[in-house]
Amino acid sequence: MGSLAFLPQPAQARTAVTAAPVDIAYEQFTLPNGLRVIVHTDRKAPIVAVNVWYHVGSKDEPRGRTGFAHLFEHLMFNGSENHRGEYFDPFEMVGATDMNGTTNTDRTNYFQNVPTTALDTALWMESDRMGHLLGAIDQATLDEQRGVVQNEKRQGENQPYGQVWTKLNQALYPVEHPYHHSVIGSMADLDAASLEDVKNWFRAWYGPNNAVLVLAGDIDVATAKEKVARYFGDIPAGPDMAQPPVDVARRPASTREVLEDRVPQARIYRAWNVPPTATVEADQLGVLAQVLGGSSTSRLARRLVHADKLVDNVTAGLSESQLGSNFLVFATVKEGVDPKKVEAIIDEELQRLLAEGPNAAELAQAKTVVRAGFIRGVERIGGFGGKADALASCAIYTEDPGCFRQSMATVAAVQPATLQALGRQWLGKGDHTLVVVPGERTPLAEDPAVEPAPLTLPAVDSRYSVLPSSVDRSTGVPLPDEFPELKFPELQRATLKNGTRVILAQRHDIPVVQFSLMFDGGFKADPADKLGSSSFTMGMLDEGAGEYDALGFAARAEALGANLGAAAGLDGASASLSALKENLDPSLALFSQMLRQPRFEQSEIDRVRATWIAGIKQEKARPNSAALRVLPPLLYGEGHPYAIPFSGSGTEDTIAALTRDDLLAYHQGWVRPEAATMVVVGDTTLKEIVPMLNRHLGDWKGKGAAPAPVSVPDVALPGAPRVFLIDQPGAVQANIYVGELVPSTKSEDATEFGFANTVLGGQFSSRLNMNLREDKHWAYGSYSFASSAIGQRPWLAYAPVQIDKTAESVAELKREINDFASGKSPATAEEVSKVKANEIRSLPGAYETGSAVMGTITGIVRYDRPDDYVFQHKAEIDAMTPAVVAKAASTIDPAALTWVVVGDLGQIEAPVRALELGPVQVLDEDGKPVARATSAASKE
Repeated sequence: MGSLAFLPQPAQARTAVTAAPVDIAYEQFTLPNGLRVIVHTDRKAPIVAVNVWYHVGSKDEPRGRTGFAHLFEHLMFNGSENHRGEYFDPFEMVGATDMNGTTNTDRTNYFQNVPTTALDTALWMESDRMGHLLGAIDQATLDEQRGVVQNEKRQGENQPYGQVWTKLNQALYPVEHPYHHSVIGSMADLDAASLEDVKNWFRAWYGPNNAVLVLAGDIDVATAKEKVARYFGDIPAGPDMAQPPVDVARRPASTREVLEDRVPQARIYRAWNVPPTATVEADQLGVLAQVLGGSSTSRLARRLVHADKLVDNVTAGLSESQLGSNFLVFATVKEGVDPKKVEAIIDEELQRLLAEGPNAAELAQAKTVVRAGFIRGVERIGGFGGKADALASCAIYTEDPGCFRQSMATVAAVQPATLQALGRQWLGKGDHTLVVVPGERTPLAEDPAVEPAPLTLPAVDSRYSVLPSSVDRSTGVPLPDEFPELKFPELQRATLKNGTRVILAQRHDIPVVQFSLMFDGGFKADPADKLGSSSFTMGMLDEGAGEYDALGFAARAEALGANLGAAAGLDGASASLSALKENLDPSLALFSQMLRQPRFEQSEIDRVRATWIAGIKQEKARPNSAALRVLPPLLYGEGHPYAIPFSGSGTEDTIAALTRDDLLAYHQGWVRPEAATMVVVGDTTLKEIVPMLNRHLGDWKGKGAAPAPVSVPDVALPGAPRVFLIDQPGAVQANIYVGELVPSTKSEDATEFGFANTVLGGQFSSRLNMNLREDKHWAYGSYSFASSAIGQRPWLAYAPVQIDKTAESVAELKREINDFASGKSPATAEEVSKVKANEIRSLPGAYETGSAVMGTITGIVRYDRPDDYVFQHKAEIDAMTPAVVAKAASTIDPAALTWVVVGDLGQIEAPVRALELGPVQVLDEDGKPVARATSAASKE
């Protein structure tokens, strides 16, 4: 069959109604000191996104001082002259959400969403680190954050394929190009940096005239002008630092490199240097990438995944940057397949696309996917990829905050011939292919630090001036006395003709409607010899259904701009749909076919099975998922309904043994409408949606008797601590996990235990992270969490730490947990007050998106919570006292802890054994005991 066979039929494509326009309205102004301010009003939630972009990234670092931009991202979270201490503390007190900072090649940004009444807090803090930072940076602070960055680098390079981006940058760009070195930089360079080097870097790049401030949400331009002038207006401008010229760095010849790594299968990376971000060419190349490899119906996926079955996944995309972008193709090669064969087919399909150009149907499909992604993205005011990000990015790279409008217009207007010509122009010779193959990992070598050329700062332009200051910073950061009230959408209910319950929460902010149809079953329903069957079956629902084969189904979804899928969890399963309002009815028709008529074609089962098993091997290769695979059987015991890897993927053997009849049996038994609940969130009403649901699903009935509910027995805790080690030779970090079983999510004290966990390890300023990251700087982060479950649930603390501090980190985790759980070091009044403030005050902003509302409602359904759960939960938090938290902390029994440590046993086994935590057992990647001489290990 030709490729056209997989595309939607013209008659179906005409079912769409008029598309609703989506935009980000804004106003802007500039302070006398050069600070550009962009304001977007969105009153759907009582929060304001505060997003600051500095136009400095790793591209601006001189040779010998790589990593400075990223280091400063860390330093600027470490307090300022008028707020000594952790930058996060005031924000946790006011209930900030979506708070973080990032650095890339071209810019550094900081962002947080705060309650409307806490806007002064955020602006004071951001202005204090912009205008009053240098006095807070001393040698101790610099050394601390250097240590944190080193562990961040180790954590990245310790992952499978973790050396790829460094190698690609070095191959794609010559040594003198600003993109040649990685964003995280050289540790030798950072170690060689003096305190004065660091301060001079700040003076050069972090002035108001090199920044853009975006305020989006519950704010207007008049308020923004007054507040921004008050807090930022007195900060003197810095020098106008020149931006490097655009340098795409077109390469004269194609090159190829092979890299050995501790990976389970080969992966191909092919990259071309292409035009920079915010250009017509970049927007158009993004569409071409979508056609070539951007989805499961793309040219490469149809050929390599579905037809020839040579790869487990393949994708193409555009990584956009200021000086030049990269057109990228990735393919994960099936075990036993020669990568060169895959490389040849990638080139063959690319050349065919460039020779023929995309056809009209696949181009229209690609345009719809791009537009749908933009619509869903602009629901969020802040955070990664929200509206504030879109405005700031456009302002930094084009001086026009609304450049996204031109980008969307470019995408909508592009024609096949244009893409064909553009591809021929840019995707010829000059590419670099990197093939990562299984083997031993060799640590990346770093060049010795060199002395950089002196950084001479130009004079500040006289056109800049400052405003009089009316802020007395000696009084500290202003904190609000009042906070917005929590609001949650009314839950409206109905019942379909077949008994399916419907719960609707209306949200009319964007023209999208989300659905989640919730079923019983899930991991706990997997037979012991068929672990992973629930996840596998649900994952197969969208691999062909009704009139569509697998590719036809995916093509139809993309043509509608719809996202469909299904998944299983510990206590149940769900099927989901996110539909554009303009295509709501045909999207529901497709959803109905997925639910009622999955094909389960044997050829597709075999294809997905092979990729699934490869995914299990990938889980074993990653240190964190390797631990999370073996922990459930250790905690619950073999044969328990919950004794399945946390991912739900099962094992190679159980997945290999699954038959089509097994999938049909799970679908018939558990994917049934009569006891299901359909949660609907978005741009619709009960009057509109219930008849539509009845039309597509009302006559759907389960076949045969429903299976009996699966009982989940309680498990006794172990009588003493246990230690399990998993070997990953050559690892530069050890991944430490420790935990035990605690009562159900439905238990009466679940809120209290969750609160206690937050004190210990649930947020940035919790005890574990402050110890191992900020105090010892042995880890990039250390946290704890309790998964949700109807039965006993796992509570886990974890820390990926530098390999030479493994035993010391285990000892610190043990001490922190023991002291907290035993009451030796109970939660203080200050800790309780801080966590209480954060959790209560963050609630009004927690339901900004439909997905957040959906998540809360599905929790209400799964755990039998009342409709006013969010308000009851708030009241429970408000009632917390140190005594209540101490009692909840005692739920953790230090004498019953199970430890799993993944790392290079040649370096960690003897020190961990010397701690004498309890019996030590070495496990293989499947959690099976490895015979090992204790005496030999102890001599290492």
